[in-house]
Amino acid sequence: MDEHVLTKNEIAALLGQRKRESNKGDNGHGLLLAGSGTMPGAACMAATAALRAGIGTLKVICPKPAVEGLRALPEAMLAPLAGEGWDSCGEGLLAPYLRDASCIAIGPGMGRAPETDGVLHCVLSVQKPTVVDADGLFALARSPQARAALHGKVVLTPHFGEMARLCRMEIAAVRENQEALARRYAAEWGCIVLLKGARSVIAAPDGRYAWNETGNPGLAKGGSGDVLAGIALAMLGQKLEPFEAACAASFLLGASADVALDVLRERMLMARDVTEMVEWTLQNSVYQISKGTTGGEQQC
Repeated sequence: MDEHVLTKNEIAALLGQRKRESNKGDNGHGLLLAGSGTMPGAACMAATAALRAGIGTLKVICPKPAVEGLRALPEAMLAPLAGEGWDSCGEGLLAPYLRDASCIAIGPGMGRAPETDGVLHCVLSVQKPTVVDADGLFALARSPQARAALHGKVVLTPHFGEMARLCRMEIAAVRENQEALARRYAAEWGCIVLLKGARSVIAAPDGRYAWNETGNPGLAKGGSGDVLAGIALAMLGQKLEPFEAACAASFLLGASADVALDVLRERMLMARDVTEMVEWTLQNSVYQISKGTTGGEQQC
């Protein structure tokens, strides 16, 4: 089978043009579980990315220490936990938030305390479109109950190290067999696997797969994965099916980084710069193509 490499026109077609009469409910009620005392910025970056990428509404559940950083993001609704960590986030507390959400993302900056395993299991059990990233993947790797709750609406976003932990193998083996492993475990786990690298591969349980080649070395910094999780959440909220949402998110993260690189160069690029360029990319590249206002490929 020939390699399928994602293109700008393809992603534009997936996104389409937002209807003039659309309302926030049409674009998803996102729920983000993220952040901790040591990594409050992860929740903020993921939330900002989701909002920039077009989620209709966004509610963020986070421990108390992560709240302050999110107050600078007035578009997000906050649901702070009672305690300093995730131990107060039980099934009873989560139930109404999970019921009202149309899509969920879990993991950025949560930390690796044992109680995150149960939180992840609760989230996966409601069978809604869900992105599992970062510390959510760490919990998945050690929790058989969470692994058993994976389903076809889940998007996993591991880098090589996280995939190695999930598969119990060496990082070098993951790097050398990126496509084969993504496709194998997408089928075995019954979910979407977006295996990140200099080139990222997105695989679905039904055998579909695609490569994303947008991006640059400026993405090799802390926070880029949080931004990807937020974009993927927004894509799920806008009713892309999980494989399409993962493809669009991977492409947009890389394309937006390319725009930021043009301005700041690699050494200056921060995850927040990438987030801010998502809006530029959508307005000036992808959506313009979908409206037929450009003549061919643009650099972005």
